[in-house]
Amino acid sequence: MIKILVVDDHDLVRTGIVRILKDVKDFEVVAAVGSGEDAVEYCRKQSPDIVLMDISMPGIGGLEATRKVIRVCDTAKVICISMHKDNPFPTKIMQAGAHGFITKDAEHSEMTNAIYKVHSGQKYVSPEIAQLIALGQLDSNDDNPFGELSDRELEITMMITRGVKVTEIAKRLNISAKTVNTYRYRMFDKLN
Repeated sequence: MIKILVVDDHDLVRTGIVRILKDVKDFEVVAAVGSGEDAVEYCRKQSPDIVLMDISMPGIGGLEATRKVIRVCDTAKVICISMHKDNPFPTKIMQAGAHGFITKDAEHSEMTNAIYKVHSGQKYVSPEIAQLIALGQLDSNDDNPFGELSDRELEITMMITRGVKVTEIAKRLNISAKTVNTYRYRMFDKLN
């Protein structure tokens, strides 16, 4: 039985994934949580085989949560599920230690296939994403400016683009508003 932890801040998405996986005989969804912090805490106490992790979540987010989950539970393998298809998201999450990356518009059969492959020790990236990453590597004239951002800068950029205020970002990330503004100025400089 493959023990799976589902992590997504949207209840409807979590519930949908759990229902899909419930019908697969080899899978057991051991928990479904709504934040990266809850995922890390669960993995500290339990040892799921697979963690299905959303990238864009309040708090530490999927990128940092992936790093922490791998540190506290070295047997867990993370598969990120995201609406973000463009680099640098897939590349950064794989560099953070994830074993797989699929998009939220993937067929449920692709998610099942990804879980089986990752559980068997392979890496899995949706073919569409793999092609985008490969083509991006070949085309050096089309550098993505977001690739220059650090993980924290990218996380803050995502929150800013969603309209989250500086004080709320500071609260979610447990840093000061002044630190958030410092990151903002660095991002503006890097992105011209």
